[in-house]
Amino acid sequence: MKYSIPFMLLFSSITMAKNPLFTDVFTADPAALVHDDVVYLYTGHDEAPNNNVFFEMHDWLAFSSTDMVNWQSHGPIMRGTDFKWAKEGFAWASHMVEKDGTFYFYTTVRHKDDKPGFAIGVATSKSPTGPFKDAIGKALITDDMTTHSPNDWDDIDPAIFIEENGDTYMFFGNLVPKYVKLKDNMLELDGEIKVIDVPNYTEASWVHKKGDNYYLSYACEFPEKICYAMSKSIHGPWTYKGILNEIAGNSETNHQSIIEFKGEDYFIYHTGAIPPIDGKQSGGRFRRSVAIDPLFYNQDGSLKRVIMTTEGIQP
Repeated sequence: MKYSIPFMLLFSSITMAKNPLFTDVFTADPAALVHDDVVYLYTGHDEAPNNNVFFEMHDWLAFSSTDMVNWQSHGPIMRGTDFKWAKEGFAWASHMVEKDGTFYFYTTVRHKDDKPGFAIGVATSKSPTGPFKDAIGKALITDDMTTHSPNDWDDIDPAIFIEENGDTYMFFGNLVPKYVKLKDNMLELDGEIKVIDVPNYTEASWVHKKGDNYYLSYACEFPEKICYAMSKSIHGPWTYKGILNEIAGNSETNHQSIIEFKGEDYFIYHTGAIPPIDGKQSGGRFRRSVAIDPLFYNQDGSLKRVIMTTEGIQP
């Protein structure tokens, strides 16, 4: 069969998406921000030499897109040790939000030995791609501030939600889900840390709102699925609704981000499904990769199960 030149040019101009999104670098723990009709995607950067060791993560990466298919890399925006009080190699999950022209980057790092355990820091910039600098010169949350669990990694995975009236809350935790209100300056806690009542919680809180419904999604059990609960208030009570996304193949962890962009809803997550990079071992538990699939709602506001695909988002 013969095709005309215009037809061939048209066909060649179509960009086909795929999952995982990036095959030249390992990415994990996605957090997406929609700003000025652009999606900014922030990820951790897995650099473990193989899947038989542990997480090795030195910096955070940023990507941007205007169509959810074509992505521009902005490289590392910050290293974990840009927090002078943090240890090298523990640049874990993060979340970016914008308020009044300033971008606030909340991050998980491990504190130096003078105050052991994982901690949450905050950095700021006037640009979504940085440069970012430590905003307060110390951790916002330290392990000794919570006693809900004997684990020293129970204060990880910050997720920020800003109400329509400007009230801001940070959700975080491992094994015990917690949240706390932030002051208007976004750099201080405004009240006590509270515990959330949802079943099978492991980590990776994410809160979004659609219509009158609030949604709390999170990694549940281990190996991790993504579960979710619904509420009519940011303060709960939360009604457990079940599994949203099944176990991500070849990875014991998962970490989700949910956004609406140009009228469509998206579920962003990570898996271990990537071929070898630079001749090294392929993806897996400590060498993860970000993927995106559509998110759909039922008529009653509940969420439809997200099915992971290799095709990803189509143009």
